[in-house]
Amino acid sequence: MVFRSGRSALAAAASLLVVVAAPALGQVASTPAAPLDPAAPLDPAAPLAELPGIGVAWPDLSAEPATPADGRTDAAAERRYGWRLDGLDGIGSAVLRQRFDQLSALNANDGSAANAAQLDRRAREDAELLTTLLRGEGYYDARVLTRVEVPGSGGGRPLVVLEATPGALYRFAGVTLDGLDLTGAKQAGLRERFGVASGSAVNADAIAAGEDNLRTAIGREGFPFATVGAPEIVVDHATQTATLALTVQPGGERRFGRITANPDNGVFDAGHIAEIARFRPGDPFDSNSLVDLRRTLIQTGLVSTVDVAPVPGVEAGTVDVAVKLEPAPPHTVAGELGYGTGEGARAELSWTHRNLFPPEGALTLRSVLGTREQLGAIVFRRANFHGRDRVLTGQIAATHTQRDAYDARTFSLTGSLERQTNIFFQKTWTWSLGGELLASDERDVVRATGQPRRRTFLIGALPTSLAYDGSDDLLNPTRGFRLGGRFSPELSLQGAAFGYSRIQLDASAYRSIASVVLAARTRIGTILGAPRDQVAPSRRFYAGGGASVRGYGYQDIGPRDVNGDPVGGRSLAEFSIEARVKAFGPFGIVPFLDAGNIYTGGTPDFSGLRYGTGIGLRYYSNFGPIRVDVGTPINPQPGVARLAVYVSLGQAF
Repeated sequence: MVFRSGRSALAAAASLLVVVAAPALGQVASTPAAPLDPAAPLDPAAPLAELPGIGVAWPDLSAEPATPADGRTDAAAERRYGWRLDGLDGIGSAVLRQRFDQLSALNANDGSAANAAQLDRRAREDAELLTTLLRGEGYYDARVLTRVEVPGSGGGRPLVVLEATPGALYRFAGVTLDGLDLTGAKQAGLRERFGVASGSAVNADAIAAGEDNLRTAIGREGFPFATVGAPEIVVDHATQTATLALTVQPGGERRFGRITANPDNGVFDAGHIAEIARFRPGDPFDSNSLVDLRRTLIQTGLVSTVDVAPVPGVEAGTVDVAVKLEPAPPHTVAGELGYGTGEGARAELSWTHRNLFPPEGALTLRSVLGTREQLGAIVFRRANFHGRDRVLTGQIAATHTQRDAYDARTFSLTGSLERQTNIFFQKTWTWSLGGELLASDERDVVRATGQPRRRTFLIGALPTSLAYDGSDDLLNPTRGFRLGGRFSPELSLQGAAFGYSRIQLDASAYRSIASVVLAARTRIGTILGAPRDQVAPSRRFYAGGGASVRGYGYQDIGPRDVNGDPVGGRSLAEFSIEARVKAFGPFGIVPFLDAGNIYTGGTPDFSGLRYGTGIGLRYYSNFGPIRVDVGTPINPQPGVARLAVYVSLGQAF
């Protein structure tokens, strides 16, 4: 930023002079030393010349002990001090005072002891600092004087006062943006984004922000090679105004051409990068699209560094996008330990090659060893499958699941294509289409008699889902609502073939009131087309647990057999309400009330609801809230534990 002055160099220097005045307590005089004769011999025994006077007088210390314990006297003695600023009421921005506090020598040493020389130096430095900050706000005639105040007869702590006289606020008499007219019809909008115009204060922060805004805006408006020069400011002290001149070279409006990639990157080719980009050839250039593409490539986890740059296009009027990638290590090993009421202890281990089948085709080998669950699975996952945020998944798995309601040994083949949301790119609409083939050997009991039985089910299903997210945050919503539905037509073979459909609807809403977020949730589910006993136990509805009705263990709610074990049902209803209260710092308190039940019939009748209540603790980290909920049942069935604890990432809903 170049400044010029409309006055003489001497007058300009005078305007920068920091005036430091001695206090009324008395000036410290000094006697000039005799000139030194270079030819005269030096006398080591001769007394030193008296030190020159200082600009801030030290208070009279006669009320203090004449000689401190360390032998120093008067100006050499150190005392604690305080300080304050005067003359800034209604002047400048909050940033000015914040910057002064951060850079001030007086503030940095506030309350510590100082001698007269140290105090004088700090006062002079802060006077110069405050003058500079005031000039940056547009007060080019600012003056800062210093003085020291001592209470009473000289005792007590001295107070350093910096008294500012800001003077008039200088404003721009003219602002010229040379070359902006070459942007045509976009000139007015770009000038508005610059933000500084005739009549604006000569504020250094506003000018710097205007430069950044203009550079960003002109790139977003289709000018990839635009340059914005440094502003040249001429200050006229006589009229207390200034002029600003800034040169813009738009470089021509362009449209997107092709995408190129370094051929040896070992990760993606240009074709796949084009699939996940949000722009297509022929679209107007927008610099934000390049930022978005770079962020997306990093989010794949397959690259360590990414460079995305506009380059002149092969065709006239176009801009090509050159992408340079460096691969990241492709392997991931992950482990997990956990415990859940009703689910037991479990340990999970997985190994993933994130790009075994390029582009973005990952292979995962996954295993679970637990007291009530064992699993072995091979998972194929291709991200950004023929489009942004579309994920193709296929899995082969063998599982053994032990629950109070059933014991199931299952072999499954599943696949799905879905549009996913994530914390970096939260989507309004998401969907999934899938298919499942299962062979499941399941053991449960006849509800009426408690007689054990074993049945084998062959099941084919076509699960689909559609969800709308109108909330403001994926992990910690504070306003808005969400709606979701799942529909899964299924064909089951167990003795004879029969069909049924599983349907589930979810809704939640959020509203902020002061520092409290009120949140509510409901879930309704039904199985149509078959009686409960005919449906495999692992495909029925159950309730209870941290994602259901808190205060109860996993699957603890609903009809039971003669042994007191849950048997599941054909329909369910769940409700939750909680108040998310920000308590102190990054912590919050969440009282909650949940309700729900499982029903034998195909339609929930909302009778016999089981209630649970409790309180939760939230730690709001940078990547989302960490949840710890402690709940207790209000009207439990016999045999239900009186306390349940849940820990997870994100809110309960």
